[in-house]
Amino acid sequence: MHTTKKIITWVCLFAIAMGFMESAVVIYLRELYYKGGFEFPLKQISPFVAKVEFFREIATIIMLVGCGIMAGKTKLQRFAYFVLAFAIWDIFYYIFLYVCLGWPQALNTWDILFLIPVPWVGPVWAPCLLSLLMIVGSVFIIYKVDDQPNYKVGRPFWWLLISGAVVCIVSFMWDYLCYIKGDCWSIGSDKNLFSEVDSYVPTEFNYSLFFIGFFLMLFPVAYSMYISLKIKKIK
Repeated sequence: MHTTKKIITWVCLFAIAMGFMESAVVIYLRELYYKGGFEFPLKQISPFVAKVEFFREIATIIMLVGCGIMAGKTKLQRFAYFVLAFAIWDIFYYIFLYVCLGWPQALNTWDILFLIPVPWVGPVWAPCLLSLLMIVGSVFIIYKVDDQPNYKVGRPFWWLLISGAVVCIVSFMWDYLCYIKGDCWSIGSDKNLFSEVDSYVPTEFNYSLFFIGFFLMLFPVAYSMYISLKIKKIK
């Protein structure tokens, strides 16, 4: 148990450090493209910088996956450590941006969240809420596997988790995809990133889709924790 707490601590410290690195990159990009402060519409980014940013995001995910693989004992626990690292990284990314730039000004501030396969946009509170759920679920799994090395997540719960994640991702891409109507930048493109949305300002977040996805993921996490607590009380 002591070893698990130490591993969790180091995974969190790694993710916090990555959160600062991520915020530092964004600060540099904003100095280049948003000297007056970040706001929509998005400024066009040269193909070279866009491709570097695209692969940087892939590299970030690979680093978080690697952290999980090194920290966990089983496939499930490794995945849980990856999820924990991802969630901590995401939350501290916003914390460091706020400390350094005073941004976001509010939790309902719109942000561009990711670029793969197309830009995701949404209010800051949405990824933060998902991250909190990911932290709770991943820590539960980490300790559960420590207690029961053969512990598995049932197939129906995996389907709920995956379906919920996909629905939430679609909710982030929804407004952007509706605006561009299929004309989007790709890694092989020679045009500037965001050239197709030089007047795009997010108008409406798809709350329905987001909360459908969120509750699809919340149910297996909450139910598993409830059953675990119930079993402990019986014992």
